Amino acid sequence: MSKDDFSLQEFEDRQTRVRKEMEKIGIDLLLVMHPVHILWLTGNRTKGYQTLQCLFFTLEPGPLTITCRMAEVAEILATTLCTDVRGWAGYVPEDPVDVMHRIMKEKSWLKRRVGLEVPMYYLSPQQYLAIKSFLGKALVAEPTMMITDLKLVKSPKEIEYIRKATAIADEGLKALIASAAEGKMECELVAEMHRAMYAAGGDISPSPMNFATGERTAFAHAFHSERRLRKGDFIQCEYGGVYHRYCSTIGRQYVLGKPTNRMREVYDVVREAFDACKAEIRDGVPAVKPHQAVLKIIGKAGLEHGRVHTSGYGIAPGFPPSWGEPIHMWGSESPYTLQAGMVLSVEPPAYLPDEKMGVRIIDDVLVTKTGCETLSKVTPDLLEL
Repeated sequence: MSKDDFSLQEFEDRQTRVRKEMEKIGIDLLLVMHPVHILWLTGNRTKGYQTLQCLFFTLEPGPLTITCRMAEVAEILATTLCTDVRGWAGYVPEDPVDVMHRIMKEKSWLKRRVGLEVPMYYLSPQQYLAIKSFLGKALVAEPTMMITDLKLVKSPKEIEYIRKATAIADEGLKALIASAAEGKMECELVAEMHRAMYAAGGDISPSPMNFATGERTAFAHAFHSERRLRKGDFIQCEYGGVYHRYCSTIGRQYVLGKPTNRMREVYDVVREAFDACKAEIRDGVPAVKPHQAVLKIIGKAGLEHGRVHTSGYGIAPGFPPSWGEPIHMWGSESPYTLQAGMVLSVEPPAYLPDEKMGVRIIDDVLVTKTGCETLSKVTPDLLEL
């Protein structure tokens, strides 16, 4: 059961940390809307993220109340720490915002100082305005990033799950290397990769696999197609291995046969930037410093126009459509400083549509006191398949 993913003590420690932050900002009820935050506090891994759900998290410890669509009630009761589960729209059409309002009136929570999370994907503008309207003066803060920032440094058990997710992702790469051949369709290779990862215990990924060959590698987020591999094709993949909703992303660049000189040249630039980015990652470093190392190398090579993506970011437990955390190694400023126990992707790119090619290599790393540990065991070298 997902409530057993972590010890009760770990869940209680997380809840205590959140309550301390609530005291600091002056709220005594937090409406938790982001599914990753609900997972982190209660163990809820269900599909409730597809519609409005809300965890009512009070300043004082006590039974945890959540509202969700009726279809998730039985699973949440059986598998999470939530004991008061209020379903909506099981038998008749019902507005989940009205259900939230009824619960808060029933428990006299409208008399409290309320904080409301406003996540990017999981709360519609209409729902936000309706919730804000019934809360009225009770709404005193919108601490959307509070729990996100508390969970950036991973616990030993979380790191264990991320290592498992990495091993699952590695199985996908092994399947690709073993099955790539002239005439194979991209979709056939992707099917083999997914089969291997699910067979290794993998979960459904928060974000679809990006997979491209030949001229399609110029597209940064291409999905697989029915294109058949030809000799001399670049092969590029980026995806996440997932275990208990914890993710580990990976990306590799291969070639079917021999690379051209230009393929090798662009790969070598991206690889140098990739390695330089890793070399700057350690405890206490500003989050933008690894990115600055990337800029220097890619800019010197004259490929700045192909750097259409961040150099990397934090990796979290994930629900569709994303697995990312807000520590972006991008731009010139960031409020974040790297800390030991954070997990980051490293992924500087060079996408060159005019040349009908692109290169990106991706690894996840665990930040340590003295540097970083690369989690994948599969080489990032440009293999000739």
